[in-house]
Amino acid sequence: MTRAWAQRAASIEPFLAMEVAERAFALERAGADVIHLELGEPDFEAPREAVEACAAALLAGDTHYTDSRGLLELREAVAREKSARAGVRIDPARVLVTSGTSPAMLLVFGLLVEPGAEVLIPTPHYPCYPNFVRFCGGVPVLVPTHAANGFQIDVDAVRRAITPRTAALIFGSPANPTGAVQRAETLAALAQLGVPLVSDEIYDGLVFDGGSAPSALAASEDVFVLDGFSKRYAMTGFRLGFAIVPSAALRPLQVMQQNLFISCNHFVQRAGVAALAHGEPTRRAMLEAYTRRRERLIDGLRSIGFEIPVPPAGAFYVFADARRFGTDSRALAFDLLERAHVAATPGVDFGAAGEGFLRFSLSAPDAQIETALERLAKALAAPA
Repeated sequence: MTRAWAQRAASIEPFLAMEVAERAFALERAGADVIHLELGEPDFEAPREAVEACAAALLAGDTHYTDSRGLLELREAVAREKSARAGVRIDPARVLVTSGTSPAMLLVFGLLVEPGAEVLIPTPHYPCYPNFVRFCGGVPVLVPTHAANGFQIDVDAVRRAITPRTAALIFGSPANPTGAVQRAETLAALAQLGVPLVSDEIYDGLVFDGGSAPSALAASEDVFVLDGFSKRYAMTGFRLGFAIVPSAALRPLQVMQQNLFISCNHFVQRAGVAALAHGEPTRRAMLEAYTRRRERLIDGLRSIGFEIPVPPAGAFYVFADARRFGTDSRALAFDLLERAHVAATPGVDFGAAGEGFLRFSLSAPDAQIETALERLAKALAAPA
């Protein structure tokens, strides 16, 4: 049966990190030993207290709907913790708890983006940003950033890209895939452009060399901040996120949440409360490991022949220039997966500006990183 699917479905492009992972899973089912450096998933366990709180909540019968905005206890805890990190007081009434950060993004874009509206995206960028924009009927407009200045957003370039159709600007800080951390003065300048800012701060708290990531919340109250528990507390499978939004936006977002998702899982929200109270040791341990792995992976990749134009300031990826080995990053990534059994994400997944690069995740044990470097060196030294 031939059927024409809705255009919104056809507008979404494959997520290449998952395409690589799914091929890697198939190789593993056939007996291969694959080292996974393609996924942004911490190799740490979630905080024990969060797991126990989740289990206790299930046993206690916390398996029903909650307020669509999230448990008040969790919203208050999010506001306190984010206030401390951002350096500004956040009203819990501005917090909307969601089933992961992706639903938060869908809700925010659903609020901001009319059909034909433009959303500015500094690039290289997280692959899902333009797909969310297109799904909501919008048009992604890419604004290049450059390694020469640490992939800082060019405020003048953003200003030149603004048109009467511009609905929002979305960016990550710390960023995926580059690890760039935007300066406070950059965020302040962007907030003055008159365009709603959507700041993806899911990697906040994972900044190297004793640094921190300024929050867009300190630049203006008229911003939408996306955040969650997946990266900072190794809780990807819990699917727990939140948005901090302007007060005027909360009610329409609440109504959208009621209809599209109803509410986040009750017992998972209990895990979030526990993670905020007890998860700091997990974050510190991950950051210590990522710092060590960052140095080893950068040194190892450079010795093989990759170029690392700028070390990541945050998140947990190394974005490596692989053009010495081929300009088609998708072909190169799948070739290395098949021949070396090392999974990496093609740079083109992060837009045309990332073509020729590969993204390697630091979220694999040290011994696996050593083995991956050995395999990559052998495979790239041999004829394809």
